[in-house]
Amino acid sequence: MVKIRLRRMGAKKQPTYRFVVTDARSPRDGRFIEIVGHYNPRSEPKTVVLNEEKIKGWLAKGAQPSDPVRRLLAEKGLVERGYIPETKRAKKQKKAS
Repeated sequence: MVKIRLRRMGAKKQPTYRFVVTDARSPRDGRFIEIVGHYNPRSEPKTVVLNEEKIKGWLAKGAQPSDPVRRLLAEKGLVERGYIPETKRAKKQKKAS
């Protein structure tokens, strides 16, 4: 299965991410097929740059976006948001409360 997901880049505590198309069995920062954009959550406002043609092509071929990628693509209008499960972080915060 092919996935579109984020690959972490940048220095310690200064993350930037690349949108990559990869085999689902590859590790997060491992081998990838193609870079299709980048994301900087630290800039104000957050920067999302996508190659929409390549992303639409991979989605047409059956690539599945990860949950964070689906959320970012939905903000750009490339996919429907649909159901996205709660994050692990939100579950931990509920337990602590």
